[in-house]
Amino acid sequence: MGLREKYDHAIQTAKGLRMEGSAVERDGKLFFNGVVKSDDERNQIWNALKTNPDWQKDIIADIKVVAPAAPPPRTYTVKAGDTLGAIAKAELGNANAYMKIFEANRDVLSDPNKISPGQVLKIPASA
Repeated sequence: MGLREKYDHAIQTAKGLRMEGSAVERDGKLFFNGVVKSDDERNQIWNALKTNPDWQKDIIADIKVVAPAAPPPRTYTVKAGDTLGAIAKAELGNANAYMKIFEANRDVLSDPNKISPGQVLKIPASA
């Protein structure tokens, strides 16, 4: 029985989690390399590898976690008559969250009461 067969449970676990990588048998070892999306997924694969008592002598593994790319920040272009409170209400659902918008835009704002039409403001993810 080859190592791929011996560790088929771990290989199937990795496939089920959509790990991007490979399990290659070479020089009497199973080289298990890949990328998953979370620590939990990595731990599930390691747990599956460790179900075999010989895993320490059989396995050379490098399983990395790569988080999905963060979505680009939302923006809002200030219109005449806007206030940070009104923007916070419309964009975050809470007028009192205006200071979160101000803090996210310290690079372009020096006072939360002074915004100008045409300014492009970053909108934080939550209120």
